[in-house]
Amino acid sequence: MSFGRLERDPGSRPMSEINMTPLIDVMLVLLVIFIITAPLISQRLPLDLPRAEGAATSDAPAFVALAIDAEGRVFVAGEPVEAGREREAVAAAVRAMAARDRDAEVQLRADRRVPYGRVAELIGWVQQAGLSRIGFVTEAPEPR
Repeated sequence: MSFGRLERDPGSRPMSEINMTPLIDVMLVLLVIFIITAPLISQRLPLDLPRAEGAATSDAPAFVALAIDAEGRVFVAGEPVEAGREREAVAAAVRAMAARDRDAEVQLRADRRVPYGRVAELIGWVQQAGLSRIGFVTEAPEPR
Protein backbone atom coordinates (compact mmCIF):
# COMPACT_ATOMS: atom_id res chain seq x y z
CA MET A 1 0.00 0.00 0.00
CA SER A 2 1.38 3.29 -0.99
CA PHE A 3 1.02 6.34 1.10
CA GLY A 4 1.27 9.38 -1.13
CA ARG A 5 -0.11 12.78 -1.25
CA LEU A 6 -3.08 13.53 -3.31
CA GLU A 7 -1.52 16.77 -4.51
CA ARG A 8 0.99 16.61 -7.26
CA ASP A 9 4.15 18.73 -7.26
CA PRO A 10 3.91 21.04 -10.26
CA GLY A 11 7.68 20.74 -10.86
CA SER A 12 9.75 23.47 -12.38
CA ARG A 13 7.85 25.93 -14.47
CA PRO A 14 9.23 27.48 -17.64
CA MET A 15 10.86 30.89 -17.22
CA SER A 16 8.73 33.61 -18.77
CA GLU A 17 11.30 36.48 -18.67
CA ILE A 18 14.03 37.14 -21.24
CA ASN A 19 17.55 37.11 -19.86
CA MET A 20 18.90 40.56 -20.86
CA THR A 21 22.51 40.05 -19.77
CA PRO A 22 23.76 38.37 -23.00
CA LEU A 23 21.96 40.97 -25.11
CA ILE A 24 23.55 43.84 -23.19
CA ASP A 25 26.99 42.21 -23.48
CA VAL A 26 26.66 41.90 -27.24
CA MET A 27 25.48 45.50 -27.58
CA LEU A 28 28.41 46.81 -25.53
CA VAL A 29 30.91 44.88 -27.66
CA LEU A 30 29.34 46.25 -30.84
CA LEU A 31 29.43 49.78 -29.42
CA VAL A 32 33.15 49.49 -28.66
CA ILE A 33 33.83 48.17 -32.17
CA PHE A 34 31.96 51.08 -33.77
CA ILE A 35 33.71 53.64 -31.56
CA ILE A 36 37.10 52.29 -32.61
CA THR A 37 36.37 51.92 -36.34
CA ALA A 38 34.38 55.12 -36.97
CA PRO A 39 37.42 57.44 -37.10
CA LEU A 40 39.24 55.02 -39.39
CA ILE A 41 36.39 55.00 -41.90
CA SER A 42 36.28 58.79 -42.21
CA GLN A 43 40.03 59.04 -43.08
CA ARG A 44 39.86 57.26 -46.43
CA LEU A 45 41.39 59.94 -48.65
CA PRO A 46 44.73 58.54 -49.86
CA LEU A 47 47.28 61.37 -49.59
CA ASP A 48 51.04 61.21 -49.60
CA LEU A 49 51.57 63.59 -46.67
CA PRO A 50 54.96 65.16 -46.08
CA ARG A 51 56.95 64.05 -43.05
CA ALA A 52 57.90 66.48 -40.30
CA GLU A 53 59.68 66.23 -36.95
CA GLY A 54 57.12 68.24 -35.00
CA ALA A 55 54.06 66.39 -36.24
CA ALA A 56 51.12 66.83 -33.89
CA THR A 57 49.63 63.70 -32.38
CA SER A 58 46.23 65.01 -31.30
CA ASP A 59 43.38 66.76 -33.07
CA ALA A 60 41.84 70.03 -31.94
CA PRO A 61 38.38 69.76 -30.39
CA ALA A 62 36.72 71.79 -33.18
CA PHE A 63 38.15 71.83 -36.69
CA VAL A 64 37.35 71.94 -40.37
CA ALA A 65 39.14 69.22 -42.34
CA LEU A 66 40.39 70.36 -45.75
CA ALA A 67 42.50 68.26 -48.12
CA ILE A 68 44.14 68.65 -51.51
CA ASP A 69 45.14 65.54 -53.42
CA ALA A 70 47.99 65.19 -55.93
CA GLU A 71 45.76 66.29 -58.84
CA GLY A 72 44.78 69.48 -57.01
CA ARG A 73 41.21 68.44 -56.14
CA VAL A 74 39.85 69.96 -52.93
CA PHE A 75 38.03 67.92 -50.29
CA VAL A 76 35.96 69.43 -47.47
CA ALA A 77 35.39 67.05 -44.56
CA GLY A 78 36.43 64.16 -46.82
CA GLU A 79 33.87 64.98 -49.51
CA PRO A 80 35.11 66.05 -52.98
CA VAL A 81 34.19 69.52 -54.17
CA GLU A 82 33.27 70.27 -57.79
CA ALA A 83 35.89 72.08 -59.84
CA GLY A 84 35.12 75.79 -59.93
CA ARG A 85 33.13 75.67 -56.67
CA GLU A 86 36.06 75.12 -54.32
CA ARG A 87 36.19 78.68 -53.01
CA GLU A 88 32.47 78.75 -52.12
CA ALA A 89 32.52 75.29 -50.52
CA VAL A 90 35.60 76.09 -48.40
CA ALA A 91 34.16 79.46 -47.36
CA ALA A 92 30.81 77.91 -46.40
CA ALA A 93 32.44 75.19 -44.28
CA VAL A 94 34.77 77.65 -42.57
CA ARG A 95 32.01 80.20 -41.87
CA ALA A 96 29.77 77.48 -40.41
CA MET A 97 32.54 76.34 -38.06
CA ALA A 98 33.52 79.91 -37.15
CA ALA A 99 29.90 80.68 -36.24
CA ARG A 100 29.88 77.76 -33.78
CA ASP A 101 33.37 78.21 -32.34
CA ARG A 102 35.65 81.22 -32.88
CA ASP A 103 38.63 79.17 -31.60
CA ALA A 104 38.15 76.48 -34.24
CA GLU A 105 40.96 75.70 -36.60
CA VAL A 106 41.40 74.35 -40.08
CA GLN A 107 43.34 71.11 -40.45
CA LEU A 108 44.92 71.12 -43.89
CA ARG A 109 46.11 67.89 -45.46
CA ALA A 110 47.98 68.53 -48.70
CA ASP A 111 49.70 65.91 -50.79
CA ARG A 112 53.44 66.58 -51.02
CA ARG A 113 53.17 66.91 -54.83
CA VAL A 114 50.70 69.82 -54.66
CA PRO A 115 52.32 73.10 -55.74
CA TYR A 116 52.82 75.61 -52.94
CA GLY A 117 50.76 78.20 -54.83
CA ARG A 118 47.67 75.97 -54.66
CA VAL A 119 48.10 75.54 -50.90
CA ALA A 120 48.61 79.29 -50.44
CA GLU A 121 45.43 79.95 -52.44
CA LEU A 122 43.47 77.63 -50.16
CA ILE A 123 44.92 79.33 -47.06
CA GLY A 124 43.79 82.69 -48.46
CA TRP A 125 40.23 81.41 -48.89
CA VAL A 126 40.20 80.17 -45.30
CA GLN A 127 41.44 83.50 -43.93
CA GLN A 128 38.91 85.46 -45.98
CA ALA A 129 36.13 83.24 -44.59
CA GLY A 130 37.04 84.11 -41.00
CA LEU A 131 39.44 81.58 -39.48
CA SER A 132 43.14 82.24 -39.06
CA ARG A 133 44.22 79.13 -37.11
CA ILE A 134 45.47 76.63 -39.68
CA GLY A 135 47.20 73.37 -38.81
CA PHE A 136 49.19 71.45 -41.40
CA VAL A 137 48.71 67.71 -40.97
CA THR A 138 51.83 65.66 -41.68
CA GLU A 139 53.05 62.14 -41.03
CA ALA A 140 55.57 61.38 -38.34
CA PRO A 141 59.06 60.69 -39.70
CA GLU A 142 60.18 57.12 -40.09
CA PRO A 143 62.40 55.88 -37.27
CA ARG A 144 66.10 55.86 -38.08
